[in-house]
Amino acid sequence: MSRLEEPARRKATLDRRAVVAAAPAGLLAACEPKMPMTISTTPKIDIEGLKQAVAGIAAAARPGALGVGLLNLESGETFLTNGERRFPMQSVFKLPLATAVLAEIDAGRARFDERFVLREDQLSPAHSPIADAWPASRDYALDSLFEAMVVDSDNTAADVLMKRIGGPGAVTAWLTSRQVPDVRVDRYERELQPEIYGMPSFRSAWLRGDGFQAARNAVPPAVRLAAMRAYMIDPRDTATPRGMLEFLQMLDRRELVSATATTRLMQLMQRTTRGAARIAAGLPPGAVVSHRPGTSGVDQGISVAHNDVGIFTLADRRSYALAVFLSGSTLDAAGRDRIVSEVARAAVRAAG
Repeated sequence: MSRLEEPARRKATLDRRAVVAAAPAGLLAACEPKMPMTISTTPKIDIEGLKQAVAGIAAAARPGALGVGLLNLESGETFLTNGERRFPMQSVFKLPLATAVLAEIDAGRARFDERFVLREDQLSPAHSPIADAWPASRDYALDSLFEAMVVDSDNTAADVLMKRIGGPGAVTAWLTSRQVPDVRVDRYERELQPEIYGMPSFRSAWLRGDGFQAARNAVPPAVRLAAMRAYMIDPRDTATPRGMLEFLQMLDRRELVSATATTRLMQLMQRTTRGAARIAAGLPPGAVVSHRPGTSGVDQGISVAHNDVGIFTLADRRSYALAVFLSGSTLDAAGRDRIVSEVARAAVRAAG
């Protein structure tokens, strides 16, 4: 048994009677209005309005595939589009990884004051300010690596911390033990990023100048395109919108790690500036969001993943979990951001 793996706790599942699931080919609502969901002081989600809004946004996103999940964290009422479809996470995976690291710290098997002296063979491809700063800066505390991963989405920090707690398999085993099977972590960033484009195994020399880009461009376009298409349907390193909502719900309920650890993580997630034009851009004044975006590179006009997930709290203190996944988009960066922000804007309108 992995050191991260412990007996499963009670699962904080989404109330299936409160779920409105959209079929992969469309947006078919299914609810039971006569069945009480939970006693709640928050308004019900305008399911019909949200369904129509997301349908229009999904049409604008084509040929990209759009997955959406919205959860009222008080009542459990939920809306899903492509809720069971697996989407590549990209840096969204750093959220479950961060939680697994905190679980190790809670258990006393890791400490924030641990020291790491990074070698060249521990560096990972962009985005990684830590790799860019090496070798001038190579000495880090676990706390600094953790913050770099959560706030700056640093790939080197993520890979070093993942290895420290047992590797990708240990993270997924821990998620499974918490009964979140629809979120899985399978590869280090230094493995995943080259594989997306059909590149050979990562080598540190690629970190110099435009080395990674040059190595990518050396792969024939047809090979890169086939590799990207394979990546977009690969179940590894993916999450479903439903699975991510379940994860966020459990995080909000302090069922994954201690209350202190949860608060620390949520505060760091509020500080990330990456993905600022996504969920955050669709929220009204006074709202606060703790989020983790995920962004792939773009090759031959295709973005294999452009995501954002998190928990937002409105000015009146109502809180919702929101997951937006966009895969295979041919829009430019501003267009992809706009798709995500429009979903957030529609979610706020539907929340009332």
